[in-house]
Amino acid sequence: MNQEEINIFKKWVSESENIVFFGGAGVSTESGIPDFRSTDGLYNMEYDQPPETILSHTYYMRNRKEFYRFYKNKMIYRDAVPNSAHQVLARLEAEGRLKAVITQNIDGLHQAAGSREVLELHGSVLRNYCEKCRKFYSLDEVMSQMDVPVCTCGGPVKPDVVLYEESLNNETMVKAVEYIQNAEILIVGGTSLAVYPAAGLIDYYRGNKLILINKTPTAQDSRADLVINDSIGKVLELI
Repeated sequence: MNQEEINIFKKWVSESENIVFFGGAGVSTESGIPDFRSTDGLYNMEYDQPPETILSHTYYMRNRKEFYRFYKNKMIYRDAVPNSAHQVLARLEAEGRLKAVITQNIDGLHQAAGSREVLELHGSVLRNYCEKCRKFYSLDEVMSQMDVPVCTCGGPVKPDVVLYEESLNNETMVKAVEYIQNAEILIVGGTSLAVYPAAGLIDYYRGNKLILINKTPTAQDSRADLVINDSIGKVLELI
C-alpha cells in the first residue's frame, strides 16, 4: 500500500454518498475467525474428509452427527468481536454514505458492529430452524444440545447457512445485484473472489471505481480501478 493508493482511496470515499461493500472471509479473520479452508495438520488428523465435503448438503443429510461435530468445532466463534473493518463500515452507513454490506461471512459481526443493511449471501450461524415445523432456534440453544440438535417436535434443527450444493437465497441475490448495479463505488475486501456464484456479483457493477482490497492478489485485479494489497481493517481505518 503506497501513499498514492491511499490518497485515491480516501478521495473517492470522501466524495461519495453511494458506496457498497462486498466482503469475504478476510474481514472475519481479523476478528480471530480462521478461514475454514486453511486446514492444518490438526485438522487432517481430526477429520477424514475435506471441509468442502463435510459442509455439503449431501454430507449433512447422510452424517449429521459428524457434520455437527465439525460445525461446532470449526465454524462457531462466540467470543469473536467486530474489528476495525466492521466498525468503519457501520460508521459509513450511519453517515449515509454506505448503502449496504454484502457479505459471504456467517458470523453476524457486521450487525454486532451496528450495520443495518447487511445481505448475508451464505446465511448466519445465529439463525437455526427445525426442518419439520420451522421453529426458530438460537445459536446458544443449538450449542447446548449434544450431537445433532433436535426440535421439541422431534425434527432435526439445521443452521440457516448455505451449504455446498445448496442454492443461495434468490431474494438476497436480487437485492445484492440491485445495490451493486446502482453503486458509485464498489469496495471488495477480504476475498479472493474464487467462490461462485457470490464472486460473480462484481460483474454487475457499472461504475468506474471498483476497489479491491485483499492481502494477496486476486484473479479479478485486472478489472479493478484501484487495487490495495493489505489488511482490510488497516485500509478502512484510514477513512
